[in-house]
Amino acid sequence: MRLSESATVAFGLFCAATASAHPRRSYETRDFFALHLDDSTSPDEIAQRLGARHEGQVGELTQHHTFSIPKENGADLDALLEHARIRKRSSRAEGRGMTLDKERDLSGILWSQKLAPKQRLVKRAPPTNVASRGSVKEEDPVAAQAQKRIASSLGITDPIFGGQWHLYNTVQVGHDLNVSDVWLEGITGKGVITAVVDDGLDMYSNDLKPNYFAEGSYDFNDHVPEPRPRLGDDRHGTRCAGEIGAARNDVCGVGVAYDSQVAGIRILSAPIDDADEAAAINYGFQRNDIYSCSWGPPDDGATMEAPGILIKRAMVNGIQNGRGGKGSIFVFAAGNGAGYDDNCNFDGYTNSIYSITVGAIDREGKHPSYSESCSAQLVVAYSSGSSDAIHTTDVGTDKCYSLHGGTSAAGPLAAGTIALALSARPELTWRDAQYLMIETAVPVHEDDGSWQTTKMGKKFSHDWGFGKVDAYSLVQLAKTWELVKPQAWFHSPWLRVKHEIPQGDQGLASSYEITKDMMYQANIEKLEHVTVTMNVNHTRRGDISVELRSPEGIVSHLSTARRSDNAKAGYEDWTFMTVAHWGESGVGKWTVIVKDTNVNDHVGEFIDWRLNLWGLSIDGSSQPLHPMPDEHDDDHSIEDAIVVTTSVDPLPTKTEAPPVPTDPVDRPVNAKPSAQPTTPSEAPAQETSEAPTPTKPSSTESPSTTTSADSFLPSFFPTFGASKRTQAWIYAAISSIIVFCIGLGVYFHVQRRKRLRNDPRDDYDFEMIEDEDETQAMNGRSGRTQRRGGELYNAFAGESDEEPLFSDDEDEPYRDHALSEDRERRGSTSGDHARS
Repeated sequence: MRLSESATVAFGLFCAATASAHPRRSYETRDFFALHLDDSTSPDEIAQRLGARHEGQVGELTQHHTFSIPKENGADLDALLEHARIRKRSSRAEGRGMTLDKERDLSGILWSQKLAPKQRLVKRAPPTNVASRGSVKEEDPVAAQAQKRIASSLGITDPIFGGQWHLYNTVQVGHDLNVSDVWLEGITGKGVITAVVDDGLDMYSNDLKPNYFAEGSYDFNDHVPEPRPRLGDDRHGTRCAGEIGAARNDVCGVGVAYDSQVAGIRILSAPIDDADEAAAINYGFQRNDIYSCSWGPPDDGATMEAPGILIKRAMVNGIQNGRGGKGSIFVFAAGNGAGYDDNCNFDGYTNSIYSITVGAIDREGKHPSYSESCSAQLVVAYSSGSSDAIHTTDVGTDKCYSLHGGTSAAGPLAAGTIALALSARPELTWRDAQYLMIETAVPVHEDDGSWQTTKMGKKFSHDWGFGKVDAYSLVQLAKTWELVKPQAWFHSPWLRVKHEIPQGDQGLASSYEITKDMMYQANIEKLEHVTVTMNVNHTRRGDISVELRSPEGIVSHLSTARRSDNAKAGYEDWTFMTVAHWGESGVGKWTVIVKDTNVNDHVGEFIDWRLNLWGLSIDGSSQPLHPMPDEHDDDHSIEDAIVVTTSVDPLPTKTEAPPVPTDPVDRPVNAKPSAQPTTPSEAPAQETSEAPTPTKPSSTESPSTTTSADSFLPSFFPTFGASKRTQAWIYAAISSIIVFCIGLGVYFHVQRRKRLRNDPRDDYDFEMIEDEDETQAMNGRSGRTQRRGGELYNAFAGESDEEPLFSDDEDEPYRDHALSEDRERRGSTSGDHARS
């Protein structure tokens, strides 16, 4: 159908306006800067003061602007802005204003950054070893007939629909998105737009053309309105878009939400700077509902990278102001680096609280070897593995593709199910989408040792998130879902640790207590996300792992050791995220444990950390929006942390899924699983652990801050098979007896000398003077006290006055019983040696 003349003119004007708003930057001749200005400062005024050219606003970020200057003057401007920024920080810290005239002229600049294009984002396409097709297994005849009836009822004649097992699996019955009954209700995604942020989208493909949304599309690599694939490998975005919105016609297959629309935002085909990336993820955010992002930093097990401050602000801007305040919904693929020990918590996109992070499950219900695990993973969706992949649209007029996969394919399928939910319930917010995903996810392989039962009765696994996406349950619950109240938050002070990390089976534990009053003052009713920001120095980053233990006993593995990560650095203001504590009260002791299980010459120091709780507000009417992320947190308080060095259970190995029966039946064909939220019912599940690595003694380790699981004394002292507290009483009693005997001996020795010097018939009255420390020792109390004032608590005093940090109870999650038995044997051997 040809456009009318007026429509063609209007579209041309729109394209010209769009292109002028995002002009191509000539980095060969000019340097570019992004500046955040206060509300009273105009960009034209700043441009005049700097002798620069105003290039325009950074996407949808108000008061954020781009400026440029000839390249020969760029270094001087960069130095000036950096000097002004340093002076402003120091002036704020010292409580005084700026004094230099030039700096006063720049006082309206709140933040600045020199821009540079980088090729740092990669597509999360499937590894080649899992994309090949295997032998076709026999269909279940009942399921095959049911699929044909559904296709006939819906008028689906697309030629590869029969091969789209992720939509309807006729072989491994039940291993699909469970979407067909949603379509039969007439819910197919109408009115919802998903922007595929990727390497382009072929809007001339007959499979995508009917649902292409031009107004929400743009090419930020070539700075033209159409995000059309231009390079030989620009196929990834088109394949992802086909999974979501391929039309119901006679070309290829159908998308999960085949009557929804898809936009294309091209950013992956060339280097891109932070300003363009920030503009991209907010592009058309009043019309685009969902942003599907199947990319991130390299999944090589060595990279640790987060988006820059501009991009972080754009994400917050999207969830606060997108969709008329309901919030843009960001869906990110978890990553394909599991084979390299990678973990999606080392990726600042997938570990954002604003992201729905999606891992993969294959058509047989197994965990693919590439799919990363982490505490930030919310759910899994179907993708390649078990000798098959996702069948979808490809670049070209009538091209199809049958080898799409990786977590790249899992993310868009989750985005498509959210499109169906928004079609049924448009008023859902970005947080409602996350709640619905959690409430309706279906746990898989519940006996694989990776699951914990959370406070709200849901099961969580670092491998599977809360389970696999179920479209039918999601949409049914969305229809009647009570919209959640606004988000509230609590940020602890920075907790200063400054302590060496022991190697081997010990960990450095630091705790922080949250009270009911703190939660009330923060207006938090119950938790959603928990983040921990921390600083750790180390000569080999890949040796470090970090756990977070909540008051409810749930364990989050925030980071894991990575064999390929040889960076001579630790964690610098890095924020880890977990969804494992969703629904907890937050009240009680939170403990971070930093471990270095590789016994080698590489050493590290735990510097400080901060606990951040995010959750449902008690009073939504009084809850403000969270401030935009800042580069420096200058206004926080600092406290000395409670720290002990203690033996803790090592990290569990990655669980392997048990063999799947030939014909697994997770649900009958066309069954309608319950969409009702679950209630708390089960205690936390245990997880198996691997054997500990032998401890490497540290020459700098202080006895006053070191303890072990079995004894607070050196190993050659017998433990008597008792707990640390009992040992303390035993040794205190022994010490008091020894002191008493020594004192008695001294007393008689003195009396004998006096009798020799004086008349033996003289008679004296004596009064015993008790030493305070000796008296305490005789009463079984230690004379050592806990020191605050900048010093660390000593472990023995902590054990005397407080509850034990880790329980020896059999029902403790992640308890390594083999390790406990080994320690008992070692303690017994030490006792035998001591006695001999």
